[in-house]
Amino acid sequence: MPRYAVNAGGERHVFSDLKTVMACASPRRSGDELAGLAADSELHRVAARMVLADLPLTVFLSEALVPYEEDEVTRLIVDGHDRVAFAPVSHMTVGQFRDWLLSYAATSEVLAALAPGLTPEMVAAVSKLMRNADLIAVAAKCRVVTAFRSTLGLPGRLGSRLQPNHPTDDPLGIAASTLDGLLFGIGDAVIGINPATDNVSACVTLLSMLDEVRTRFDIPTQTCVLTHVTNSIQAIERGAPLDLVFQSIAGTEAANRGFGVSLSMLAEAQAAALSLGRGTVGTDVMYFETGQGSALSADAHHGLDQQTVEVRAYGVARAFSPLLVNTVVGFIGPEYLYDSKQIIRAGLEDHCCGKLLGVPMGVDVCYTNHAEADQDDMDVLMTLLGTAGVNFVIAVPGADDVMLNYQSLSYHDVLGLRHLLDLRPAPEFESWLGRMGMLDSTGRLAPLSAGAQPIAHLLGQGA
Repeated sequence: MPRYAVNAGGERHVFSDLKTVMACASPRRSGDELAGLAADSELHRVAARMVLADLPLTVFLSEALVPYEEDEVTRLIVDGHDRVAFAPVSHMTVGQFRDWLLSYAATSEVLAALAPGLTPEMVAAVSKLMRNADLIAVAAKCRVVTAFRSTLGLPGRLGSRLQPNHPTDDPLGIAASTLDGLLFGIGDAVIGINPATDNVSACVTLLSMLDEVRTRFDIPTQTCVLTHVTNSIQAIERGAPLDLVFQSIAGTEAANRGFGVSLSMLAEAQAAALSLGRGTVGTDVMYFETGQGSALSADAHHGLDQQTVEVRAYGVARAFSPLLVNTVVGFIGPEYLYDSKQIIRAGLEDHCCGKLLGVPMGVDVCYTNHAEADQDDMDVLMTLLGTAGVNFVIAVPGADDVMLNYQSLSYHDVLGLRHLLDLRPAPEFESWLGRMGMLDSTGRLAPLSAGAQPIAHLLGQGA
């Protein structure tokens, strides 16, 4: 194995292999410390970054961090690499690549063309050399546009997932939360439910209810029940009105096996959803969720740091042309991201790395109640992501998900961010808001009184 070493701070720092360099170069986070992978001092971390900065990008094409023979995700990444797209940066070191990404030369168009030539490991590596401001600046230049019934990722737009979860999947409770969200202009990315009861019959019931609401009011969005991919396949076979196939994914074959999923299973589900032909402005039918720490929690990380494994998950997502991908950044807990500093950093990393790979990244700006974080911290991350051009964020009633028991963003948080940064919903959804009489003369969502016409329409009391 090659050896990586550097002199720093009057000491000789030696790293046994590339995955050790990657782990030690990562910003501090509790998951890597839990796994025994983190740098043992700040000096050691700086030394690892010095080594990483001088490595040629091509090293990631010759040294697999997870063996090719043992892992189908590695095979997907290696076999799918586009060397022609990679050619413009193939001569660069990781450090040079970081500088180039921040230059005028790295335009949105250039980055879009480059994306198929980048591997997840290259992107994870360069992100470890970036400050938060760098991650924001680079991500803001990356545009990944996808479509189904609404078009997401366009400049000047901020999508939102309306998440009307209910602890017993009560239809009235879900309907009330959905109405609340629609009145705040939320739901252009998807109206998506995490079911409390994860079986095929419950999935079909919820899909039918959501589709009835969508068709009744002719809402140009897509709906999704975030059930296991095998349940979605069976729901399609039963004739359910399914728009998007959902699945949690990770960056190694073993971690995906822990989710009960394989690449072939995802391909089968994608083909089944495409066969329904339910999209109107596009055919992107997959929705993936990821999160730093999932591979480590399954003991399926192959000795990789959690951020590198996370970016490999985006390599999986990229292969299936998803409409939506989001990291549930603070959901897994403080064992992996201890406090607000780590959560904010991870959210910016995930968003930037996904976008560099050509993945339509969104973020669930969230934390659990036992983490060292609060809603003020989420306000900071939300605002930074809005500046960075995030494709969509997730919103729940009152920022408190009563079914999953974690804290996210509220409907009015997203509305406020749109107003602050002059961002608008997806164009098709914005037009619908106008037809419903919910926009003022400047195109902003107007405050509504209890008897306003849009409320009457949505309650079925209007013309």
